[in-house]
Amino acid sequence: MRGILASEPVGDDNQAMEPVKPTKQRLVDAGLRLLLEHGYNSLGIQALLNATELPKGSFYHHFKDKQDFALQVIDAYITEVHGVLDACLIDTRHPPLARVRNFFEIVMQKYREEGYLGCLMGGLGQELSGTSDVFRQKIEWCFLSISERIASCFEEAKARGDIPATSDPKQMADLLVDCWEGAALRSRLRKDPLSLTNMLDFYIQSWSINERPGKA
Repeated sequence: MRGILASEPVGDDNQAMEPVKPTKQRLVDAGLRLLLEHGYNSLGIQALLNATELPKGSFYHHFKDKQDFALQVIDAYITEVHGVLDACLIDTRHPPLARVRNFFEIVMQKYREEGYLGCLMGGLGQELSGTSDVFRQKIEWCFLSISERIASCFEEAKARGDIPATSDPKQMADLLVDCWEGAALRSRLRKDPLSLTNMLDFYIQSWSINERPGKA
């Protein structure tokens, strides 16, 4: 997901105003793309500087080192994810399960636009969770923060009778995030959204009382 930080307009009376991103945002946006494409271990600071046409001093003005940079990219990424998720989950024009699905469909569209590079946390989690407690804890917190929000929406669905009364919303939310991450990996391998669509269809239909076969 992109468009993380605000942009600064520049121009004069004879030119159309064009947005110019602040230095830190340019580094974060370029870093996000490079981390998605190549992972953390293959990310070189010089490649980042080449992509942004910025001097080395600009990088070290905003970030202590490569690890600090990657952690801040994750922070920016999850902040935007939270913004999109919260906007979907509070949209009471739709029932709870539809709100959850809307969020994942927006994410799926982002994946499509970015060439099915998948989820930043999923990619970095696979690469770094076995070697870095710092990244493992950060990424686990990110996933938990998503599932906790979704669990609240599932609580509402349970109260409405949209899902079985015996359901455990937290367990449901954790499972959904786990399934989504697995499907995101398959979609990246295949460069195709089918795994994501099939998983979402199966999950929602499995839990929704209103979508079960034979339900009037």
